[in-house]
Amino acid sequence: MKFLQSKNRLEALSDGVFAFAATLMVVDIGRTTELLSLQEGLPNFISFAASFFIMMALWKVHYNFFRRTNYLDDLIIALNMIFLFTVLFYIFPVKGLLDSALRQSEITIDSFSQLFQIYSIGFAMMFGSFSLMYFRAYKKDKEIENPYVLLFYTRHFLIYVFVGLFSALLANLQIGLRYGVPGFIYAILGVLCYWHSVEFQKKHSLD
Repeated sequence: MKFLQSKNRLEALSDGVFAFAATLMVVDIGRTTELLSLQEGLPNFISFAASFFIMMALWKVHYNFFRRTNYLDDLIIALNMIFLFTVLFYIFPVKGLLDSALRQSEITIDSFSQLFQIYSIGFAMMFGSFSLMYFRAYKKDKEIENPYVLLFYTRHFLIYVFVGLFSALLANLQIGLRYGVPGFIYAILGVLCYWHSVEFQKKHSLD
């Protein structure tokens, strides 16, 4: 017997994981700043704030997917689980990078390379999950009025994957690592996504 999938339960579970990740960050910042003055602890609060809003941006991307399609099957559930797992693992390398930058703490070039690789691979995994979820919905959702919306976001987030993997490669080869090149490379996302949007609009309507 095949049971109907419950989108509400999946979204509730996902929201719980986001809340748990936020709680872990709060516990961490409370532990590390308990005996510090406000001035000394300010970098921790700034890195926490940046990490928190990055996580909220990811939540919004997740939220948008379930607003654009009602289709749900086991593959989308599995991809969603991979995304949630990566969120829990990803947010701490982000906070580590910000802590290092704000405190200007000494870190070996090899450790910096590894931190950037973890960040970039996690970035690629999360948006790879979204790209595959959108592609699955594009292929299977027969009720959506304009399926090209799902195809657009499949390709849109695939750009994120390629940029993340390129950043990881730069970090692995330590190309421009001292100057943060693997991080600055993410700036090309705006250009690539704009180009993709213009080219896609020429072929399909996204009304």
